[in-house]
Amino acid sequence: MPGRLSSVVSSILLLVSASGAHAQEAAPSFRNQIQPILARYGCSSGACHGSAAGQGGFRLSLRGYDDAGDYLSITRSAQGRRVTLEDPARSLLLLKATKRVPHKGGEKIKEGWPEYQVLADWIAHGAPGPQEQDARIQRITVSPLHASVKNGQQQPLKVTAYFNDGRQEDVTRWAKYTAGNTSVATVDDDGVVKVVGNGEGTVTAWYLSQLAIATITAPYEHPPLAATFDAFKPRNFIDHEVVTKLKELNLPPSGQCTDAEFIRRAFLDTLGILPTPDETRAFVSDAQPAKRDRLIQSLLERPEFVDYWSYKWSDLLLVNSDKLPVQPMWSYYQWIRRNVEQNAPWDVMVRDLLTSTGSTLENGAGNFFTLHDEPTRLAETVSTAFMGMSIACAKCHNHPMEKWTHDQYYAFANLFSRVRSKNGVVTDERVVFASTDGDLVQPLSGKALAPTPLDAQPVSLTATSDRRKPLADWLTAPENPYFSRAITNRVWKNFFGTALVEAVDDLRMTNPASNEALLSAAASHLVKQKFDLKVLIRTILESETYQRSSVALPENQGDTRYYSRYYPRRLMAEVMLDAVSQVTAVPTSFNMDKRNANKGIGSAYPMGYRALQLPDSHTSSYFLDSFGRPDRVQTCDCERTNEPSMAQALHIANGDTLNLKLGKADNRIGTLLASGRPDVELVEDAYLWCVSRPPTENERQGVLKVLSEAPSAAEKRLVLEDVFWGLMSSREFLFNH
Repeated sequence: MPGRLSSVVSSILLLVSASGAHAQEAAPSFRNQIQPILARYGCSSGACHGSAAGQGGFRLSLRGYDDAGDYLSITRSAQGRRVTLEDPARSLLLLKATKRVPHKGGEKIKEGWPEYQVLADWIAHGAPGPQEQDARIQRITVSPLHASVKNGQQQPLKVTAYFNDGRQEDVTRWAKYTAGNTSVATVDDDGVVKVVGNGEGTVTAWYLSQLAIATITAPYEHPPLAATFDAFKPRNFIDHEVVTKLKELNLPPSGQCTDAEFIRRAFLDTLGILPTPDETRAFVSDAQPAKRDRLIQSLLERPEFVDYWSYKWSDLLLVNSDKLPVQPMWSYYQWIRRNVEQNAPWDVMVRDLLTSTGSTLENGAGNFFTLHDEPTRLAETVSTAFMGMSIACAKCHNHPMEKWTHDQYYAFANLFSRVRSKNGVVTDERVVFASTDGDLVQPLSGKALAPTPLDAQPVSLTATSDRRKPLADWLTAPENPYFSRAITNRVWKNFFGTALVEAVDDLRMTNPASNEALLSAAASHLVKQKFDLKVLIRTILESETYQRSSVALPENQGDTRYYSRYYPRRLMAEVMLDAVSQVTAVPTSFNMDKRNANKGIGSAYPMGYRALQLPDSHTSSYFLDSFGRPDRVQTCDCERTNEPSMAQALHIANGDTLNLKLGKADNRIGTLLASGRPDVELVEDAYLWCVSRPPTENERQGVLKVLSEAPSAAEKRLVLEDVFWGLMSSREFLFNH
């Protein structure tokens, strides 16, 4: 006992001695100086002590989001061996970092570095912990904010931190840097950017969970082509913003596409179908001005528009009979379709969804809460679907690539903690309602946080009203930039293949748009039009940017994200299958999932259903599965894939889909042959059906020669089947261009 008492007294004397020796200088702040050093040199990274299990018995929070927990881990765990107050240089924290004792992480700092001195001073001051009166960081800035740098040159960055006590500090040395497009620019640990390619790249600076973005532009290195830019005649704000970016990058735009290219492109992107030969002929021969605008307006009024966009939003909202009973699934789909038919503004549709109550059979929107029946799942789904951002990382720690904190995640999720459902009076019916009690507990503190929309005012914990209503008010408000940008970005990707922000579910601060001014202008345009998506679609279709040729110029062939031309892309699975059925005039038979066959609605959809009219993704189809149809299991654009595969190539070449439809006696080929029309017209129709253009002279003569040599009607049919097969297996058919 006397020995233990003596030890305690000695420790106290050491602490007093340390405090006295350094009384004239302030101790380094654990919150604002020690934590940034541990993050900067990777100690609190996910690959080291910041992992869920830590390393070597030493665990820190990821990038230091938990100050109190990290302080205890450093100074109290392992019997306090990590800091030696009487001799800071002997502290394990420093010995490991300088590798004076074995360290799996290697050498992180050297004894002469400022980081070493800050850590040593902190220990010498008695290793004080985070204090309530500590200055709190408010923001950081990076400069230059936007720099134009030639390929091969370097650009150093400077990062400044601003605190709530009015202090600002140069933290360039302790910030962490990440390059967003390493094919354009890279960045080292000291914030020096090196340009390695042409285009535009970004660098993210991170310090104390604050983020700032610098943009680096590396113009393409060829003589400026003023005449090419002069030929680009902007029609609307989209064209103005695009050409501004192209001039900045010295990236000339391609010319305008042909009428035949435009009608095919617009039909596929807006309706998901091909134009008929008669529609193509009439459009191409029309000599009246503004014919493209008239075509666009007619597309927006067609019933296929409803089919196509109902299917798109069913993908987003996960209409799936594997997760919902069949009747609720139909109710959910019909709710979506009704909104598209009525051209309901996007904010109205989303508000109705988020505040839905009552029977899931009568109010299909209520099925959203059957699919996502837990507060954190609802929070993550809502943020992804309607704000285009994932906050899932903040469930365990502060988001490492975004500003959202662990507390914000649970405050946001608490908005959904009182959503309940119960069985209805009939089979498969659920009734959704809002309870007046129940809260989600934040796991670190063990307490419920006031329910709070992201970046908004909290809702009272004691209020008994439906918390989803203030959430819906905040989410759909015109001034909420996340909401309008997310849906604008999704619609944009549908028409250009490449979104302004890729991926469309990743609209985080550290993943900026390829043309920020354009995305902001388009989102503002949508807000001004009261979230009328048809207006946004019309504006996109009417733009010269959308009507660019897909043929690259030598100077813009390397462009994949600035819209100097239209980017060819493979048709999505459902559109491709419908196109095959349309060209051959042989509809596809769609069988329902076997588990649904005995539900009283039959085992197959009525003949004539197109793939884009199916309400349910849980429908048997080898073709759709092979070509990347989404499963509608999670809210993520990554579920749909356009990646090529051997299965796709083999199915196009030898699969049943094309071969059986081409061989059917009364298909398109049979009808053409029975019409008695001359071979030259049959060949022209084949090309117009498949690729929306007449054959070239060489193509025409080549096919006519083979047809004339056919010894019989049966052989002639086989030749025509081969012509259709050759066209439908070509890139020109399989891709929109």
